[in-house]
Amino acid sequence: QVQLVESGGGLVQPGGSLRLSCAASGSIWAINAMGWYRQAPGKQRELVATFTDGGSTNYADSVKGRFTISTNNTKNTVYLQMNSLKPEDTAVYYCYGYIRRRAGMYTDYWGQGTQVTVSS
Repeated sequence: QVQLVESGGGLVQPGGSLRLSCAASGSIWAINAMGWYRQAPGKQRELVATFTDGGSTNYADSVKGRFTISTNNTKNTVYLQMNSLKPEDTAVYYCYGYIRRRAGMYTDYWGQGTQVTVSS
């Protein structure tokens, strides 16, 4: 089993900051990519930012310059630093991992989601 456990969501005023964390655990053989997606009410889930094993990052245009994705030394934890938050950033944020278990193939894994609400 592989688990992705998120933390760090909450309520913040416009212009504020939050930091999300996601730790991957379980029978992990290799991690190809980790990242964050979000889903606002009535909308489809969308990519926010991803970090690949090769070190490249990818951001949605709507968050470039405001959000920063990073990982720890072992690359099994991914962080999302969110600055200059706007009301339109309000959504459930999901951690994503493209992970290979021992003797298995790479598979998509998702966290349970953490609510981020930007409101005054």
